[in-house]
Amino acid sequence: MGYLVGVTALWAFSFSLIGVYLSGQVDSYFAVLVRVSLALLVFLPFLRPRLLSWRDRFTLMALGALQLGVMYTFLYHSFLLLSVPEVVLFTVLTPIYIALLDDLLFRRFTPIYLVTATLAVIGAAVIRYQGVDSGFWLGFLVVQGANLSFAIGQVGYRRLVARQSQTLAWHHVFGWFFIGALIVALTAFLLLGDIQALPTTTLQWGVLAWLGLAASGVGYFAWNQGATRVDAGTLAIMNNALVPAGLIVNLVIWNRDADIGRLALGGLIIVASLWLNQWWLKRRQLTGTLERA
Repeated sequence: MGYLVGVTALWAFSFSLIGVYLSGQVDSYFAVLVRVSLALLVFLPFLRPRLLSWRDRFTLMALGALQLGVMYTFLYHSFLLLSVPEVVLFTVLTPIYIALLDDLLFRRFTPIYLVTATLAVIGAAVIRYQGVDSGFWLGFLVVQGANLSFAIGQVGYRRLVARQSQTLAWHHVFGWFFIGALIVALTAFLLLGDIQALPTTTLQWGVLAWLGLAASGVGYFAWNQGATRVDAGTLAIMNNALVPAGLIVNLVIWNRDADIGRLALGGLIIVASLWLNQWWLKRRQLTGTLERA
């Protein structure tokens, strides 16, 4: 849980950095390419290929390609089809995908995960909802592609870790994750990128460096490690905990307009969903202990 909370705080700053210093100024595909490349450089010196079989190397590359490469490609394209409020609204469905995919991969059904994930979605929607207009269905589907890619990456990583030795040092193999993401990011930039919209200031390059080395490099490693140490319900909820965290940072530092009432109400709903999930887990553990006794 500590990993997820720490990365939530880290990523909360990323939203504003992108929105204030990069969005509309630097080509999105180039920004993604730089972020992924720098993140790979963080883990490349630690890479020990022999620690994973070829099958697991390709699996980790595929997860990186989906969770980062494909997800960002979908997400940035969605801004060409939708307004920012619409894109933000449609991303709140990610927790439901995580809860359902986790049960599917581990061949089980846990109703409480769907309940708590849905409650978290309601909380995030309360914070994010600003109204939508007609003619947005294609954009909606593109955003769901991003959501599903991010969810598959997280749940797939949990599945991969579950079948590995507990003594495996994951920082020695995580470079494969970014290699997969780099393949997609480079392809997307070559096909869709605009070389006329590259960074022009030291500040923009500095923001990209921070996002690549810290937010993407350290952030995605820590987030995925955290994803393996919590249940699917908590993971689903923490995906939407990024919403109030990002808004709080933006409000306090950059003084952007925000509806304090919606922020407070939505935040309370998300906290309530986390409490409900933790209460149910403790109850299940207590019941299991009593049955064994």
